[in-house]
Parts: sequence; structure tokens; C-alpha cells
Amino acid sequence: MAWAERTATITGQRRIRMPDTALLTLTQWFSPSFPLGAFAYSHGLETVIQNETIRTASDLQEWLEDVMAHGTGRNDAILLRAAYRCEDLTSVQSVDAHARAFAASAERLIETLDQGSAFARTTAALWDTDATPLTLPLAAGFAARQLDLPLDLTVTLYLQSFASNLVSTAVRLVPLGQTEGQAVLSALAPLCHVIARETADTSLEDLSSTAFLSDIAAMQHETLSHRIFRT
Repeated sequence: MAWAERTATITGQRRIRMPDTALLTLTQWFSPSFPLGAFAYSHGLETVIQNETIRTASDLQEWLEDVMAHGTGRNDAILLRAAYRCEDLTSVQSVDAHARAFAASAERLIETLDQGSAFARTTAALWDTDATPLTLPLAAGFAARQLDLPLDLTVTLYLQSFASNLVSTAVRLVPLGQTEGQAVLSALAPLCHVIARETADTSLEDLSSTAFLSDIAAMQHETLSHRIFRT
């Protein structure tokens, strides 16, 4: 039975419930402990921290708001939803080709492919989903469909995980205190819900990016002399 069909009677009213296993599965997928190697990627943040574009928690929050609302965050939400709508591997691979072509730089492509491949391998081993290497949003969306997990929640938690990984990068590099980092992540939570809601009826034609500084930072990182992160 699909998650949305599970109901319970509470004070005489029928309310839609999500099985605990669905929420726990998604929480596990998007936890920092899930073996994607996400800690090795900065999404270009290392560049802008080195050149002091980002020096404070406020700088970081403004940067991430733009990346999420106008760049990778929004596009990944669109791609994840497109993968969820795919009925077979051939269809999802076609969408994945769009995702690869849309990567703004070589490092961005490496980042999403490496993490997506790791995600697909791990979910296949534990939940018997398809193990085909895909970009990260495609791997997450296709796996969620195979397990009939709630799409909107999948998108929202994916976005929070994306933000969390980048906040963790800044905590180590700026450096920021752990409390400051968590304050930034908490401030971004409403944006995760907004992006998830606003991408509900989108298609591949809605892919776009105006987070130009983030894309340029990723390109510049490819030739950065001293770096810790892979991207």
C-alpha cells in the first residue's frame, strides 16, 4: 500500500499518515553519515572562502540562499522530480543526460556523478533498487520512486542535505563555530520548503541558473593552486 493511502483515526477524523519506515529511510539517505563522500566536495565554496568573498555566517547564508533558490538547489529539485516520474531505466537515463549536459563545469559534473554513483550503489545494496550510476538528484529521485517514498518530502530533505553539506564545508574552512553553522542551516529550512513547493509542477524546460558567481567559483576551483576539497 502506498504511503499516502495509509490512514489512522484520530479523534474521529481520518488523517493521512506516512509510515515511520519511509521517514526513517529518507532521513538515513540524506544523513551526513550516508556514504556519498560528500565531505570531499565544496561546490566551489573553497574558492570564495579563499578569496574572502565569504568571511562570516551572514555571508555564507546569503551565498547559499542564491545557490539554492537560483542555481543548483532549484535545478536538483526539478531533476529529482523528473526522475521520480520516470517509469523505467531508459527514461531516467534520458533525464540523466540532461543533468550531465547542464553541469556548469567539469568539477560540477564530477561532484554530482561521484555522489550519485555512490548513492545508487548503497541503496541497491540495502534496498534492492537499481544500481545504475546516475547524477545525484536522478539517483535519489529514481530510488525514491522504486520504494514509493513521498516525493515532496524527498525533495525537501534532499535540499536540506545539500545545504547541510555546504554549511559543514564553511564551518571547517572559514572557519565558523558549530553553533553559527547550525544557525545558518536553520535559517535555510524555510527555503527548502519553498523550493520544494515551487518546483512541484516543473519540467526539464524549467531548468535554469542565474547563480553565476557560484558557477564561476566552481570553474576557478579547477585551477586553484592550494585546495583541500575535490570541487
